[in-house]
Amino acid sequence: MLRKPSSRFKTGTKARYRMQRHVHEFEGSTKLAEEGNDRHNHRFAGVTGQAIRSGSSHVHEIVLNRTDFFDHFHKLVKIRTGPAIPVGNGKHVHFVSGRTTVVDAHRHQFNFATLIDSPLT
Repeated sequence: MLRKPSSRFKTGTKARYRMQRHVHEFEGSTKLAEEGNDRHNHRFAGVTGQAIRSGSSHVHEIVLNRTDFFDHFHKLVKIRTGPAIPVGNGKHVHFVSGRTTVVDAHRHQFNFATLIDSPLT
């Protein structure tokens, strides 16, 4: 399935069509940060980047520009998933672990697994 190119995929005067071949949806929440009345976490969801070959498996890159909690934002920047983890029937997931950007002198840790199915298949 070809998608109409967006301006970010244009090269010179010729536009290239790109197809999502192998991506995963993900959703999760960060661990709690800070103390007292400011103690909070963040929820997030998105779609990984395309598969990146890594040894005999592959990984995905995740760039999420913002999670929010009452107008307080963090980013997940250039996070890489772990390799594919088989779950049966030819399907797999990826484990993800990392930290958000620092905002207001704190950051959050997170751990989650991608969802099994590609969102466009």
